[in-house]
Amino acid sequence: MDTAGARPAADPPITATNGPATSWRYRVEARGASLFFAAMRLLPIDVASALGGALARRIGPWLGISKRARHNLKAAMPELSAADAERIVRGMWDNLGRVAAEYPHLRDIKVFPRGDFPERSERVAVAGIEHLDRAVAAGQKVIVFGGHLGNWEIAALAAGQYGIDVAQIYRAANNPLVDRMIARFRGTQGEFIPKGAIASRRALAALRRGAHLTLLVDQKLNDGIPVPFFGRPAMTAPALALLALHFDCTVLPARVERLRGAHFRLTIHPPLALPRSANRAADVAALMGAVNQTLEGWIREHPEQWFWLHSRWPD
Repeated sequence: MDTAGARPAADPPITATNGPATSWRYRVEARGASLFFAAMRLLPIDVASALGGALARRIGPWLGISKRARHNLKAAMPELSAADAERIVRGMWDNLGRVAAEYPHLRDIKVFPRGDFPERSERVAVAGIEHLDRAVAAGQKVIVFGGHLGNWEIAALAAGQYGIDVAQIYRAANNPLVDRMIARFRGTQGEFIPKGAIASRRALAALRRGAHLTLLVDQKLNDGIPVPFFGRPAMTAPALALLALHFDCTVLPARVERLRGAHFRLTIHPPLALPRSANRAADVAALMGAVNQTLEGWIREHPEQWFWLHSRWPD
């Protein structure tokens, strides 16, 4: 659903804004990532996850980008003490380090290991799958949304392993060489649609052929619409609401929680109600308001598991 595509991308062309220095930086970053992933792959997933978390927890809080996380926390949850905010920042880095270390093991994680959609697998507890079963059995198109919580890749794995035609909208990594590595780790289950100019067309085509969509909706979109999020207007992509209202989709929230180490819970929540009035813009805003409210509730429960490094609100 995010960070990687299913198809390898070509090396970026050298242009005025993407010249030799940028190309060289990409290669250096990719080499470091390759060594890290190779080392993590040699370890059992639980050991790799713990090591990745420990490294990120000790290094991440000292990086300059952590200032953005602290700023976002203060703006979103001003009631937090300084000590609590620092605990959340360390926890965020721990979670991100674990996600990175778990990438080489993704294809070994079976959310539905026996193909019979059990309530529990060895590594991922699944709850609420009946909401998806019910929508699919009724022949409804489904849009499943989530956020960058826990290891968000677990939801993408589940969608691919569920056994339906699904298109997953994702944001590619900034470094196309790293993006290519992550794509190999994820595998090729389902169609992957990169965010950007072609995303709307391909999402429309997927829904028209009867496929379902998954996407992460907690990132800022400068050209989006202002929707309340933690009590402040946040520029939010309206695509989910526009597609859901046009195709009369079932909109299912999907939450991934990290329970302990490299063990998770995936919860499919009941569908959100689709607003139906004579004002389409108001309906879109209302549905995206419900989406943001859902995400905010999840984040407040486990703030250390969310990606606070996004520029989510205007400064």
